Amino acid sequence: MTTQEKSRQGFWQSLFGRDEEPREEVPEPLVETTVQEAGPELEIAPNDPIVAYFAGASGVVEIEKLDLDSPALRAMKAADIKLVVPLVSQGELIGLLNLGPRLSQQEYSADDRKLLNDLATQTAPAVQVAQLVRQQQQQAQERERIEQELRVARLIQQTLLPKTLPELPGYDVAAYYQPAREVGGDFYDFVELEDDQFGLVVGDVTDKGVPAALVMATTRTLLRASAQRFDSPGQVLKRVNDVIVQDIPPNMFITCLYAILDKETGLLRYANAGHDLPYRRKAAAGGAEELRATGMPLGLLPGMEYEEKEIVLERGDSVLFYSDGLVEAHDPQREMFGFPRLQGLVAGHRTGGEAMVNFLLSELSRFTGDDWEQEDDITLVTLERSETA
Repeated sequence: MTTQEKSRQGFWQSLFGRDEEPREEVPEPLVETTVQEAGPELEIAPNDPIVAYFAGASGVVEIEKLDLDSPALRAMKAADIKLVVPLVSQGELIGLLNLGPRLSQQEYSADDRKLLNDLATQTAPAVQVAQLVRQQQQQAQERERIEQELRVARLIQQTLLPKTLPELPGYDVAAYYQPAREVGGDFYDFVELEDDQFGLVVGDVTDKGVPAALVMATTRTLLRASAQRFDSPGQVLKRVNDVIVQDIPPNMFITCLYAILDKETGLLRYANAGHDLPYRRKAAAGGAEELRATGMPLGLLPGMEYEEKEIVLERGDSVLFYSDGLVEAHDPQREMFGFPRLQGLVAGHRTGGEAMVNFLLSELSRFTGDDWEQEDDITLVTLERSETA
């Protein structure tokens, strides 16, 4: 056995805790070894100066010879680390091999250091590959978690949106909903009430995913329950706000418009919690007017009051309820679709209902172009009183 072979064997023996020189005559069939306990884990901050030093080191580093103002270096010395072998791949420090004193109390030899350098050269690329694999696995798990969350949120949302449009004698109701992503924050709903009354809701929850879907579900449930108790749109929104503001997640709120239609007279009473203003198209006089009513979004502040307004839908009149995904769409030059454009289109179109919805979507497509990427959810709901009602 050569001196170099003896030294290398002695090095591996010291790593595994065996300190005696092997006997060349007759190898023992069983060898008792003492496995050294793992050393303490050391956390090294990214801005610690020792990181840059290790990244530029050309081989094994003797800790005792370093003189840096480094918390990590002080921790290494306190842990009695003698040698550090930086693992560098493509100029990037990806890990460290830390070695304490040898069990034999002998110093590490030149052959030991050479073997460590050779080991680092071969280990660094393997460690980097392992890190990349682990990172890809973590990313895959995160994607799966997000996809699962989106599936749950999508299921909640699809369950809550109306499956069919209501049949209102003398009126035409149309609705369109298109989320910008897998799960949106918009919602709409129809509520059958007593005394020939009919409720209509359009809302928008900030944020996306499961939290927004759960807030949407809660808001819809509260609106439906409050609508059965109060015959005032303003009182309904006030009640919903007082309940939901207590438990809504931080930085989340709901814009919402609630209207009640008297199917016999055409009286439409409404209150608005910070939602986009509806447009009423008048069949007789022409033009389109905003239906204004003041109120803060739901979930922002307790004790809010909501202004209530009313109009009478004459024969041929219609109302467009919508979300901001329509007016905030941009063309290739980043010009916004905007409220004035929408108001002009509503005023210039002679009919409401599904024809109005299709007309606005056609105008949106013409405005944004073929390569448009939808930026936000789009919800359109129209209510038109038939001319023969």
